[in-house]
Amino acid sequence: MRYQIVTLGCPKNTTDSDRIARALEAAGHQAAADRTTADLVILNTCGFIDDARAESRQAAELLAADRAPDQQVIVTGCWSQIKHEQVIAIDGIDAAFGIEAWRDIAAFSDAQSVLPIEAERDIPETSLALGPSAYLKISDGCARPCTFCNIPAIKGRQFRSAPPDELVREAQSLVSRGAREIVLVAQDSTAYGAEWGDVNGLARLLERLAAESGADWLRLMYAYPGFVTPSLIEVMANTPQICRYLDIPLQHGAASVLRRMKRPHNTEMVRSTLERLRMAMPDIAIRTTFIVGFPAETDAEFEQLLDFVEESQFDRAGAFSYSPQAGTPAAAMSEQVDDAVKQQRMDELMATLADISAAKNEAQVGRRLPMLVESEPGQTTDDGEPIIAGRTYREAAEVDGLVFAFGEASPGDLRDVEIVQALGHDLWAETVD
Repeated sequence: MRYQIVTLGCPKNTTDSDRIARALEAAGHQAAADRTTADLVILNTCGFIDDARAESRQAAELLAADRAPDQQVIVTGCWSQIKHEQVIAIDGIDAAFGIEAWRDIAAFSDAQSVLPIEAERDIPETSLALGPSAYLKISDGCARPCTFCNIPAIKGRQFRSAPPDELVREAQSLVSRGAREIVLVAQDSTAYGAEWGDVNGLARLLERLAAESGADWLRLMYAYPGFVTPSLIEVMANTPQICRYLDIPLQHGAASVLRRMKRPHNTEMVRSTLERLRMAMPDIAIRTTFIVGFPAETDAEFEQLLDFVEESQFDRAGAFSYSPQAGTPAAAMSEQVDDAVKQQRMDELMATLADISAAKNEAQVGRRLPMLVESEPGQTTDDGEPIIAGRTYREAAEVDGLVFAFGEASPGDLRDVEIVQALGHDLWAETVD
């Protein structure tokens, strides 16, 4: 059987899709060159917020409506986990599975059972490393009490960390298949080893991966506020393979809103963490995420968020408007913020973040940095001059900007470049011999 997987959502979904592919290939199936030649199309969905669920439904309906006569379409992932009845009710969908059901999807490809089957929660999960960067999921589940988030209900309310030996072997396998950058992902990467009582589990894992994986770069995503330990900072500062880049989703800058979110609300602790990171690594790039329009958010609280953003000067940041998630405490809160107010605040926040990011990029002009090339050979400008694109340590794949330069290179090459111009979100560089 020939299959094709369509993936929506975050990098953690990418690791899930690749795990499905590995299960299918182990069962003797092959990837199709394109969707029209596939016998089975698998849609891996996201269900984190309203927009993600709407995108998942639209994609499922389009795939079902556009299916070839003998083609099967199944849906899996977070949206299918929480809205199974809605998914299976779509005309043209043959089956719906929840999260991490790769073995059951492989079995369906032979047995053609339409019954939902319980997930197999295997860790580690890795991407197939078809490019220079590969994802490695180090743990799963989330025990945090955030009132706006339904991930614990989807993924489980217990942390489940993969054994270090297995993660080292997986990372070595990714490098052997061509990966030069390993991106560590989890629902909460700083919770790695928490169920063993090891507060420095993540730091020790990074040390082992740096020493044993063979990867040129190690990048850490999704650190929980308050759990960036001195040991983690020390390892990041003193280990050349670890990118001086950290993603810390903070969600807001007003302590009162953070209390309603049941997030760490000691903003002085957050400021101290940022200061310690920058003292140890003055060139670190810090990324974060914010929510605007959380229930009962006042104009004054939003101004506190803007003040916090201006003060903290994050290198990269994303933001989204709050949307109620069924079953979460925040969905039942009174004083839901009007959509028009949310949009106004979102526009103002994004403009502020864009100005800061542009200034941060402008400050990179003149720096010489290694760039991991991602573009395919043969890319040219309109006038035919060869051009390459990639990322420095300051840009994470899929969420941050790119660096462009004249020249020729292959994906996975590491080229020294000098930044010569800031292009807002992206950078222009010259290759350095």
